[in-house]
Amino acid sequence: MKAVVLVGGFGTRLRPLTLNVPKQMLPVVGVPMIERVIASLGAHGVTTAVLSLGYKPDEFLAAYPNGQCAGVELLYAVEPEPLDTAGAVRFAAVEAGFDETFIVVNGDVLTDLNVREVWDFHHSVGAEGTIALTPVDDPSRYGVVPIDASGRVEAFVEKPAPGTAPTNWINAGTYVLEPSVLQRIASDRKVSIEREVFPAMVDDQKLYAMQSSAYWIDAGTPQTYIQAQLDLVDGVRGSEKAIADSAQIEDSATVAHSVVGEHVVIGNGAHVADSVIGAGATIGPGVRIHSSVVAEGARIGPDCVIENFSVVGAGFELEARRTLSDEKVPSSD
Repeated sequence: MKAVVLVGGFGTRLRPLTLNVPKQMLPVVGVPMIERVIASLGAHGVTTAVLSLGYKPDEFLAAYPNGQCAGVELLYAVEPEPLDTAGAVRFAAVEAGFDETFIVVNGDVLTDLNVREVWDFHHSVGAEGTIALTPVDDPSRYGVVPIDASGRVEAFVEKPAPGTAPTNWINAGTYVLEPSVLQRIASDRKVSIEREVFPAMVDDQKLYAMQSSAYWIDAGTPQTYIQAQLDLVDGVRGSEKAIADSAQIEDSATVAHSVVGEHVVIGNGAHVADSVIGAGATIGPGVRIHSSVVAEGARIGPDCVIENFSVVGAGFELEARRTLSDEKVPSSD
């Protein structure tokens, strides 16, 4: 099986973490997000993946110079300009020479979905395209996908107004596509797979979907970026090591339900809870951090309070006694 992995976005929702690093290269419990995505694909039989690149492509090429990631062969397709979701799929698939059924995944979605099951379902119903679906409490942020008893998609409703969605099963960002789908995508302009290609396939009764309740999270916001990591250490999705062995935590400091990276220093009386502290960060004495991200190499001065999904960017120094609540520093406006 071969896959296109969409990693070309600017990661604006995660700024300032993404000012200098593509979102998919951000660490998730010490492992780049993209490696977790590729490893999941490889575990279910994908042997080749082409990264559809746009924002800071050199970061990916430098990280995997031998064209291998988690045992999967990597190819690279660098968009000359942003082509939107369908345009990016077409560009990458054509660049990689895909001429048979292939998989598409979003590089900021972490999931335990078995893509082999979607692949098998796709072939069993003779679909031109198949979407994996996942249930959510609030479908208004997503593409909502009602289906009939056979799995054929009846409509594709992109980001319905709250309370109007026909179902809570949404587009999970994993697709199995026939190469004929590429002929539906114009090559000379931006094309949205959600707003143009999928609705056209619905009209032709060529689009199917498979529901799955497997673990799924879009790790593209501060809240979900934190949650994706806590789920890996607290038993929701795994029990990986939450605090790196090289972290230095003073006896009077407390760390609760948090991920702490390599060579982090946490000073006397500091308290960290439900947060992510990047490698090499220094947390001063008396600091309170709750439900927030302190990125790699940041320095937090004494007695600061950082809470409510605030984000401190890589290498940033926060002066003593500052309070951040739902704030991002440095500002990327």
